Amino acid sequence: AAFDHEQLKERLNNYLPVDVVIYRIFPVSPESHARFDATARTYEYWLTLGKDPFLYQGAYAIHKTPDFDLMNQVAQKLLSHRDFQCFSKSRTDVMTYNCAVHHAQWTQRDGIWVFTITADRFLRNMVRAVVGTLLEVGWGKMQQDHFDQVLQSKNRSSAGPSVPGHALYLTKIDYPKTIVS
Repeated sequence: AAFDHEQLKERLNNYLPVDVVIYRIFPVSPESHARFDATARTYEYWLTLGKDPFLYQGAYAIHKTPDFDLMNQVAQKLLSHRDFQCFSKSRTDVMTYNCAVHHAQWTQRDGIWVFTITADRFLRNMVRAVVGTLLEVGWGKMQQDHFDQVLQSKNRSSAGPSVPGHALYLTKIDYPKTIVS
């Protein structure tokens, strides 16, 4: 008898909380690993300008408008950089701080600002630290050349503060086509 993926999806979605949804289920080879076989991950970080009673649980409310064009310009520097130790949690046991960022951009969507970043891997706290540092640039608290120095420093304390985690979303994980059996 064939395994009914659609029925499993429905049953899991009935069991899961409302803020977690399964859209598709694929059979994969037994050797596959959800974390180690991923080729890219995409995160979004959501900002609102001012308080919003409908988004307070899912977006970070800021009260001063940053320069989003400048933040986009500075975010492009992430694409040519490899060692992101400056944005990593201070006490960590990772073997390497190297990440390949493929995309980093602020866009406006339905009244919120969304920072989307895609990379082959991320360090713990990396996205939240990147967003916090970009906000420092956008508010004029950090100059572009200082951002370059932060990247080269490998020192977490030279970067901006981490923004709260409640507005961070893992939105996509890419896998090689060969993973599906």
